[in-house]
Amino acid sequence: MEKIAIIDLGSNSVRLVLANIMSGGYFVVFDELKETVRLGQDMERDGFLKPARVAQAVKTLKMFRKLCDSYNIDKVYAVASSSFRRAKNQKSFIEEINSVCGFKFRVLSEEEEAMDIYCGVINSLDVPKGVIVDIDGGSMQIIQYNRRNVLNRECLPFGSITLSDLFVGQNYSPEQQNKMIELYVLDQLSQVSWLKEIEPDYQFVGVGGSFRNLAKICKRVKRYPFDMTHNYHITSDDFNNVYDMVKVLDADKRAKIKGISSDRADIFAAALAGIKAFVDHTGLNEMIVSGSGKREGIMFMHAVPTTAEKSISDVLGHSLYTMMNYCEINVPHAEHVCNLSIQLFKQLRVLHKPPRQYVKALRIASLMHDTGTRLKFYQSNKHTFYFILNANLYGVSHRDIILAAFIAQGHRSDDFSMSDWHKYKELLREEDLVAVMKLSVILRIAESFDRSMSCNVKGLSCDVLGDSVIMKTEVEGDCSLEIKNALKAAPDFARAYRKNLEIL
Repeated sequence: MEKIAIIDLGSNSVRLVLANIMSGGYFVVFDELKETVRLGQDMERDGFLKPARVAQAVKTLKMFRKLCDSYNIDKVYAVASSSFRRAKNQKSFIEEINSVCGFKFRVLSEEEEAMDIYCGVINSLDVPKGVIVDIDGGSMQIIQYNRRNVLNRECLPFGSITLSDLFVGQNYSPEQQNKMIELYVLDQLSQVSWLKEIEPDYQFVGVGGSFRNLAKICKRVKRYPFDMTHNYHITSDDFNNVYDMVKVLDADKRAKIKGISSDRADIFAAALAGIKAFVDHTGLNEMIVSGSGKREGIMFMHAVPTTAEKSISDVLGHSLYTMMNYCEINVPHAEHVCNLSIQLFKQLRVLHKPPRQYVKALRIASLMHDTGTRLKFYQSNKHTFYFILNANLYGVSHRDIILAAFIAQGHRSDDFSMSDWHKYKELLREEDLVAVMKLSVILRIAESFDRSMSCNVKGLSCDVLGDSVIMKTEVEGDCSLEIKNALKAAPDFARAYRKNLEIL
């Protein structure tokens, strides 16, 4: 298994992300470090990176070098962007850290940085038509795409640090300062001609620490029950409520707000002011937070080199297979159980009547139904429940992840925890409970039909006759074990579908 490191030297912080690269184009992060160095601070005054901040960056990178060596990292991607493109002492700084720390840093061009960000987003979110905004310490990247093609991009030379410094020392109150930032950013955005043509059906995707912190605050305010930031949707009302609270506070009071990182409290309001200006200018109110950006884009392009030209078509599928390979699951068995589950879903549609939207949750549950066994065989369905909820799956809504977890938990027994169900009730619908019980039975029968993991049950068909469902199997070889095991689900089937089950 190959190990890679991504070092992202930004205007605000330096990040190290370590990932295992598995065969087949899959990767899993296994460690990371972050240090705030503020390299971009005060640079706008004379264009030079300041010696004290350079020294702090070098000290941090030496620490990163030690960790990389301890893990025996095979390849390091060390990139710098934003402020470093404009720094007058860029060359001497890069030479120093390359020689002292042993990393060969590369300063990304605006286009390279935009494509890394785009690659991280498009391969982790099922958003076919969007505008990506990434605000770091020294720049604001804006990328428009449609049908997996980048249409326009713009890199504006200001970010959360530079905007915070812009009106310092002019005796403005925090609210006045943020209003001035809004007006400044609005003026800059008005000069980007293609932004005026953005249609209202585009989706606004936010990338970076400011958006992640914004999501954390919104989730705390709403008591959002699901602990996942990626693909979290923020409404205009939620954003305005947070911004109205933050924009009137000074940095010390902002730091006390739960959800804001301590190293971001002094620049967070400026980032929100920039976001407010973008929302007002484009009219794109609801935003989707992406936990995947530039660093993940580099990982994708390393693990799946073809993504540099063509993005992954099945984002959810790639994410699921990543988890299955990571957990060393029997993939042919999982695929067969999934295929049989989908067949049963279609065959029994006249009885269960849930809409097709449940197929995605059933797909997740059936492919990942064995992941819990990696922890312990006994009560593995409960371990699978936890694993699905915490696998940070890409290309799927939070609601579908929760549904999939309950389907997988119930496939060994319909006695799943109602306390867990009530915990997530705000993201679920009234009809979901009945649907989950029926789909859990489907998954249980499908798994039973491959009990020997030999894929001998090739297909099936169902006839509804009176108070019974006759399930006819297409088999190859002896399938007595499979049929016997599937019939154990007959009592659960009767409770869920109000029909007796017969299997031929």
